[in-house]
Amino acid sequence: MSDPTTILLAILLPTLVAPFIALLGKSPNTREAVILGTGCIVFLVVTSLLPSVLAGERPAVVVVEMIPGLNLGFRVEPLGMLFGLVASGLWVVTTVYSIGYMRGHHEENQTRFYVFFAIAISAALGVAFSANVLTLFVFYEMLTLSTYPLVTHHRTEDALKAGRIYLGILISTSVTFLLLAVVWTWHLTGTLEFTPGGILEGKTSDGMIIVLLALYVFGTGKAALMPFHRWLPAAMVAPTPVSALLHAVAVVKAGVFTVMKVIVYVFGIDFLGKSGLSVWLMYMAGATILISSLVAMTKDNLKARLAYSTISQLSYIVLGAALANNWGVIGGSMHIAMHAFGKITLFFCAGAILVATHKTEIS
Repeated sequence: MSDPTTILLAILLPTLVAPFIALLGKSPNTREAVILGTGCIVFLVVTSLLPSVLAGERPAVVVVEMIPGLNLGFRVEPLGMLFGLVASGLWVVTTVYSIGYMRGHHEENQTRFYVFFAIAISAALGVAFSANVLTLFVFYEMLTLSTYPLVTHHRTEDALKAGRIYLGILISTSVTFLLLAVVWTWHLTGTLEFTPGGILEGKTSDGMIIVLLALYVFGTGKAALMPFHRWLPAAMVAPTPVSALLHAVAVVKAGVFTVMKVIVYVFGIDFLGKSGLSVWLMYMAGATILISSLVAMTKDNLKARLAYSTISQLSYIVLGAALANNWGVIGGSMHIAMHAFGKITLFFCAGAILVATHKTEIS
């Protein structure tokens, strides 16, 4: 199988299987076998790209060219490979956990949960393998919309309110700030391709670069940088496997991955590093780390405490990117994987405690 075919298969397979999952709603054992099998296949497909990337190749495929120089396409580079491995690998782990949790907690609408979970993984892999900012934006929005039914899974008043906050903050920030940043970047450079060394140096004034960086960072609401963080604690009303998806597998990781990728491949760390134009972002990330950590210690609800802990940990990754040097990028990228494994374990523990003891408060 060629690398371009492999990329498309990894991204499309979960969504292609989603209708079959829906049809198997009356046969839970078969449904869950299909889900688990699909997760394993997707992980193996993603892993098969690793040797090419480690050899220095950058497998790529263009899906459609809308106008010359502007297309929907995918390219696998080391940072995207890391996120792709984390998302696809932890999907398998989360699926195994979800089967026990959803059955043990006697959750309703389990089929709907698995359908949208699969679509969300496709979106996350689309973000991971995006070749340009436009493709990333499309799959970023797809991820938001596909996870909304998961956040509102219980359909209670609290769940629907949390869903409104979730969708309101993420859509408003991406449309108001991120989309503007994408259009502005195209206007300045004539390209949206992720390019080693960046594409913005010498294209506009330092002041405009700071504004553009702010639009990207705050437009990426999934990174949960304060003050655009309230959606994350609000979403804790969802079932614990959804919390694991939000915090470890896909959503927040898509946010900090976007920030990291934009800083590395759109702005360029050498440009930001020598100009000092990202120093303000270091202070914003540092403030978010401290404030959210202090808030976390005041929360008696276990999932709420973990949610604010996540906000803090995400800003360590943003801080690494804002340092605009090789060690910052390496450290921040490693923390994407470390936090994914650490936080998914903590949420699994919270879910196990709930199922076994029906307790949610630390006290």
